[in-house]
Amino acid sequence: EYRTAIENLLEQYLNYYVVGNMGDALSAVQLLHRNQKGKANFFMLDKFNGQAVLNDVPAGTIHALHVVEVEAKYQSLIHYLLGQVVIAEDENNLPDDFDGVVLEKDGKFYKGKYSLSGGSIGLFEGKKLGRAKNLERLHEEILAQETVVLDLKHTIQMRHNEVIGFNDQLKENAIKQTEGAINQLVNQVYGIDNRMENLRGMETNAVSRLEDLDQQQQDIHESQQTHREELDKYNTQLNELAGRLEIIEQEFTVAEQTYNEANQSYNDYNLNVTRQQSKVTSLKQEFDFKQNQLNDLQLQITTNSSALEEALNQINESEVMLLEAQDILVSLLQNKESEERKLNEADQFYYNLRNVLSEKESELRHKQKEKEQVDHLLSEIKDKLTDLKLQLSGTKERLMVEFKVNLEEIIEEARTGEDPLEELQAKVDRMKKRLENLGEINPTAIEAFEEMRKRYEFILEQKNDLVTAKESLLQTIQEVEATANQRFLETFNAVRENFQKVFKALFTEEDTADLILENPDDLAETAIDIIAKPKGKRPSSISQLSGGEKTLTATAMLFAIYLIKPAPFCILDEVDAPLDDANVGKFTNMIRQFSANSQFIIVTHNKMTMGAVDVIYGVTMQEAGVSKLVPVDFRSLN
Repeated sequence: EYRTAIENLLEQYLNYYVVGNMGDALSAVQLLHRNQKGKANFFMLDKFNGQAVLNDVPAGTIHALHVVEVEAKYQSLIHYLLGQVVIAEDENNLPDDFDGVVLEKDGKFYKGKYSLSGGSIGLFEGKKLGRAKNLERLHEEILAQETVVLDLKHTIQMRHNEVIGFNDQLKENAIKQTEGAINQLVNQVYGIDNRMENLRGMETNAVSRLEDLDQQQQDIHESQQTHREELDKYNTQLNELAGRLEIIEQEFTVAEQTYNEANQSYNDYNLNVTRQQSKVTSLKQEFDFKQNQLNDLQLQITTNSSALEEALNQINESEVMLLEAQDILVSLLQNKESEERKLNEADQFYYNLRNVLSEKESELRHKQKEKEQVDHLLSEIKDKLTDLKLQLSGTKERLMVEFKVNLEEIIEEARTGEDPLEELQAKVDRMKKRLENLGEINPTAIEAFEEMRKRYEFILEQKNDLVTAKESLLQTIQEVEATANQRFLETFNAVRENFQKVFKALFTEEDTADLILENPDDLAETAIDIIAKPKGKRPSSISQLSGGEKTLTATAMLFAIYLIKPAPFCILDEVDAPLDDANVGKFTNMIRQFSANSQFIIVTHNKMTMGAVDVIYGVTMQEAGVSKLVPVDFRSLN
């Protein structure tokens, strides 16, 4: 009941390891450090002796130690973790003057002396401690649920068998109903066939009567000339026959409609019969499938029965073998005690001999160790003696070669200096270091110095040339920048003046436009702002102008640049597309002004622009894939 509350409190300690003492903890830390496996926390059991435990708990609470189970060796650790912890039965009645930790029994919060922690319980909280018991409980629940699932499967199989029986009954009823419907449809077909035969007979009679009337009409026409007197009589008969013919034709039309309806009914019936035959065929196929499935199940039952008999025979044989094994086991158990007694005596004798042998081996190892130490000291002394002899012979030879001094004569002479040996040794060491620092004599040092001096003079000359070239290049760059800035400023001022003139030509004299340098101090990197203010507008940016105004402003800018260095030809591709009629007029007037110095070629669909030009070239396609050029020269008309 209190598992979740205690687990929420102890969750912060779940990543701690429990060791016996400080030595074990340090060994584990060193092992982690050597293998680069991260960090870990440790509880040392020998440090938790004598932990204080609450004797009296506040009213309405119980001690946390009363609801947990722990092994004896961890008793001191659990006293440290839960010795000052109580569990409250009611969250509304919490002890305020309690210095320990108060847990809410459902684990929603826990309260310290100066803090309170809590909130919603996570999905996996309360399931980390006592995991073995949780797994056992879950295993029991799984077994219970499996039993329920098996019962449900058995019930489902029984219901499935009942449904199969009901389906068989329903299929038989459906077959009977279908056969009855088929008989009714067959009777209807026979009736329709009889009606069709009657209609065919009526049609044959009508055709024969029509043929007789035609023959009579022919006879009347042949005898018309010779029987003028009987003309009225025959005409009357003819009219009567014509009326009868109309009646017969009407009857034939009705009979034909009836025939068509009967034919349509016959087709519908034939389609219905086909559908019913398809249903019967599918039912037969399903019946055959069910029959095959039944045969397979019967065969499986027979196989399972034979397997069951074999399993029973094996069980009987296993029981006989089990009885024999039990007899053998009883006899072996009877011999076990005597054999174990002999084994214990042999083990005791073996261990005694082993202890004596271990003592002898220990003494032998000790003696061998002492011998190895003595041999090692002897070899060291021999090595030192050999080194001293070598040093002495080397010193003797060096004194003889370098200083022409015989060591034996010096040793026999008496010492005349008063300097101590340590000071002399220090001087010798300093002189050796100085000689080592000087290094060996290089006979080619003078030649190397001359070569380096020539190389230095060459590099110094090259450096002076580069410095001179750099200064000259910097001076040239300054001259180029000054000239470029001057040319840019002159061109900018000219473009600015032309832009203002062209803008007023496209708009009105009251409209203003200007080009402004954002950074006049840095002409090479400065940006240029285009300011256009048509009459009645004071836009802060060019995006606030209309489409036509933007087009006219861009056109004014292009022509302002164009006027600096006019070209003999200028091609404009549908520049007037976004302009209205008034602005198109301004555009054409400007083109007419500038056409005195350049020839303009304009691609346009605007009629006003076409009317302002000198020559129109129309492109048409009279035949598919063949273009034709049609020129119209207005200069000859003027």
